[in-house]
Amino acid sequence: MQPTTSLNAQIQCVEHSDGSLGLKSSGRWMVDALDDAVVVLDQCLTKQYAASIQWDVSGVHHYDSAGMLLFIYYYDVLKSHNCSVDVIGVTEKHKQMYQLLRRYKSDKPRVPIDSSFYLLKLLADIGKKAVFYFQDFSAFLYFVGESFVSLLYATRHPGSIRFAAIVKNIEDAGVRALPIVALTSFLIGIVIAYQGAVQLQKFGANIFIVDMIGLSVTRELAPLITAIVVAGRTGSSYTAQLGVMKITEEIDAMRTMGFDPHRFLVLPRLFALMLTLPLLIFFADIVGILGGMFISNIHLHLSYSEFLHRLQSVLEAKHVWIGIIKGPFFAWLIAVVSCFRGFQVSNNTDSIGRYTTVSVVNAIFLVIACDAIFSVILTELGI
Repeated sequence: MQPTTSLNAQIQCVEHSDGSLGLKSSGRWMVDALDDAVVVLDQCLTKQYAASIQWDVSGVHHYDSAGMLLFIYYYDVLKSHNCSVDVIGVTEKHKQMYQLLRRYKSDKPRVPIDSSFYLLKLLADIGKKAVFYFQDFSAFLYFVGESFVSLLYATRHPGSIRFAAIVKNIEDAGVRALPIVALTSFLIGIVIAYQGAVQLQKFGANIFIVDMIGLSVTRELAPLITAIVVAGRTGSSYTAQLGVMKITEEIDAMRTMGFDPHRFLVLPRLFALMLTLPLLIFFADIVGILGGMFISNIHLHLSYSEFLHRLQSVLEAKHVWIGIIKGPFFAWLIAVVSCFRGFQVSNNTDSIGRYTTVSVVNAIFLVIACDAIFSVILTELGI
């Protein structure tokens, strides 16, 4: 007999010298792990039936109704062939499950899964995923609606806005993010300058490196890279903070005391990020252009004054504003998704890591999708 894996149901058949047969069951006798056991039982029992059979079930600690019904089926098959079956190792739980399912025994054993079953299982999995994503999206829309209602309340009652919390979040999301944003933007400027210089040198068009750096950094790269950095840094922080508050039941305590978690926890983070991200994008524009100017001077021997003079003539204010205007939209997506995932954290520490990862992935995807929509709309408008 080929041994099955420890995760599947196992059955060992041993023929004794006196003609009796020994069966030893072990492993997980559950619905998703019975196929190998069915094959082995068919091979052992269809060849010959012994007058005396000893079936040891002491190794079965994990089982469900499917596993017990399978045992009942083969037990009846053996009895119908006038076999003497002695079952040993039976626990009280085995007896209770046996008595419960005895009258519902299956007429046929669970056969090995064929290819059609895999197709049906694939379709079922697709359906479950579709339902899950629909429910998740519905919950997200409900969360957005709650946040919007809290925003309307704050607009009508400015005194309820927690300005101290907003300032604290501006410091965390903006001031402390300056070093990583500066480093990232500077490196992006270096990459653009190096890659562009290689191609422009072939045509003697070194001066056009300024056009490439100025337009690409201000319109696309600085807003996008800054938003991705903020999503990974600040967005994950929001999810983890709210997740810990959810586990420690602080959010439930706030609701019990009559405080709205959206007004006290979500809105300050939302306002802070929407105010901070446009400023970070403007800062990233400057640093990115400086990085490109530095490499242009070293690699293309383009002087700083010549670079700045060309930049003034090709970089219109609208390009800078387009990148900055994207900031509040990106910030809203990052803050709402991060807070939403934080509220979804369940009462265990594993879910913090899972939902933090999900929030970062969702936020980055939505930021890129939003940037693509901006690009399409602005291109169609000729801006």
